[in-house]
Amino acid sequence: MVVSNLIWSHSVITRRLLLLTAAIAVIGANSLTLSPIAASVAVAFPGRSAADVMTAAAFYGLATAASALLLAAVADRIGAERALVRALWVLCVSLGLAALAPALWVLIAAQALAGVAAGMALPAIYTLTAQVAAKGRESETLSFVLTGWTLSLVVGVGLAALLTDLLHWRAVFVVLALSALALAFGVARCGEWGSVVRSGAPTSPLTALRVPGVPVVLVNVAAYMTAFYGLYTYLGPYLGEVMQFPVSFSGLAIAVYGVGFGVAAPLGRWVDRHETGTVACLVFAGLIVVYLGLAAVAALPLLLLVLCLGWGVGNHLGLNLLLRRLGELDSAQRGAIMGLYSAITYLCVFAGALLYRPIFAHHGFAACAWASAMLVLPALGWALGQWRRKQTALE
Repeated sequence: MVVSNLIWSHSVITRRLLLLTAAIAVIGANSLTLSPIAASVAVAFPGRSAADVMTAAAFYGLATAASALLLAAVADRIGAERALVRALWVLCVSLGLAALAPALWVLIAAQALAGVAAGMALPAIYTLTAQVAAKGRESETLSFVLTGWTLSLVVGVGLAALLTDLLHWRAVFVVLALSALALAFGVARCGEWGSVVRSGAPTSPLTALRVPGVPVVLVNVAAYMTAFYGLYTYLGPYLGEVMQFPVSFSGLAIAVYGVGFGVAAPLGRWVDRHETGTVACLVFAGLIVVYLGLAAVAALPLLLLVLCLGWGVGNHLGLNLLLRRLGELDSAQRGAIMGLYSAITYLCVFAGALLYRPIFAHHGFAACAWASAMLVLPALGWALGQWRRKQTALE
């Protein structure tokens, strides 16, 4: 009986993790697929260009940041699983509207609504991941769920391009809408997720910022994400416009990064087995070395690909450590805290592109990589502080 209960419990947890991973994959796929199919989408709207279509992506990002900031705390009041189900319903409706859009402004509005759903869903997903993780396996569990981003990057983008070529770009949004619908039913039918619902005063971004440790970690998140998105934004333009490599090579570099991000998932178990401060020092120091390496080998394509793989591995582990720390600070306000994280992340998409543009224009890709290395230094300093406090406590 005990063995059968353990097997049942393990299967339930695995099913929940698969649902959370798939939810990230669908959300990520929607945020990433518009760029490669923008030209095909523009054909459906006479007088519009691919650049015009990408306005929808900009509104999606802004809506996601605003939603994460204002609505993520709902998960603390009604339970993260209920918040996720509602967000997936809204995502399904928005993606269905995108598939049927008769004009570009409707597509833009649909993507903005999808951003509202994503801003509520992502913090709920990270909250649920922390709730279902077994004690001592928090990083391993989070790594498993984070592979959803790899699926969206490697599988989602490729499938979107294939569906666009074989059927129509609208088929992409139909498939995504049906996936969101299936996930909403799956999460709702999974029963009790062990949600922590706050019974006291309502949570908000302001109450979350008062939690000791949250502001420091969020500052590190802002620098860390700016470092990533700033360099990632100009990787394609550098390879295509400066190095004159074919588009396929740019796609290969991004795919290699995605593979690195995915293959790092099993390392979550290694993180759990060692002292967090020590691991964080190694990970952030290693990521700084990778960024400096990218600056050094920017003109050497094969070495650049190798370092893109290391970039994916390092970024996965660094993201894991930052998210895990945020999830540990206050279980009753995880939704609001994760909302702040998601809002900062999506704002860094714009900040990275804006801040790195003059660096790229005047000093090149290598200077951008060097700037990214410097932006990871605060995270390394924070990790060293954690490690020193741990050592002092042991003494």
